Amino acid sequence: MKKPYIALVTLLLFSVYTASTLFLAEQSLLAFGLGLMSRPDTAQVVIDLYLLACMACVWMYRDARSKGRSLTSLLPYFLITAIFVSVGPLLYIVVNGFGHQPSLTGTHD
Repeated sequence: MKKPYIALVTLLLFSVYTASTLFLAEQSLLAFGLGLMSRPDTAQVVIDLYLLACMACVWMYRDARSKGRSLTSLLPYFLITAIFVSVGPLLYIVVNGFGHQPSLTGTHD
């Protein structure tokens, strides 16, 4: 399996951009979100993003279950996804991609 270098670079760049934006913003993240939801055109974009976030959470859940992991191991990713949308799935891809142990193809006695 190839290592997720593109996801790592994307995660790092977007996280730095998000942190700098939050640091420089003159309003809280909650106030910003409420402002977006106050108009139909921007609300449509927010709703679209959260639909994608829900689909990403379903994908993370199915992927984790197929690897024998518990739901509790996904809770940090779900929480990050709920707040920062794309950062949660990107982090999941990076952590699981770099932490992946190659499976043995043969058995040794």
